[in-house]
Amino acid sequence: MNQQLEFLETKVAFQEITIEELNQSVTNLQADVSKLKEQLILLSQKLQASQVSNIANLSEETPPPHY
Repeated sequence: MNQQLEFLETKVAFQEITIEELNQSVTNLQADVSKLKEQLILLSQKLQASQVSNIANLSEETPPPHY
């Protein structure tokens, strides 16, 4: 009986360690995902800002030939 109790206590201790390690991994992954989301937003904003429009400004447009 005592040996079974000791076995169960050991098993619970290992499970607690595993749970803590998994919790730390999840926390790290959440931080990584947050950083990646921020980077994606910044890249998206930079891409939108750097896209050149195919339509020229009115000041740059040449007048039609009939003028």
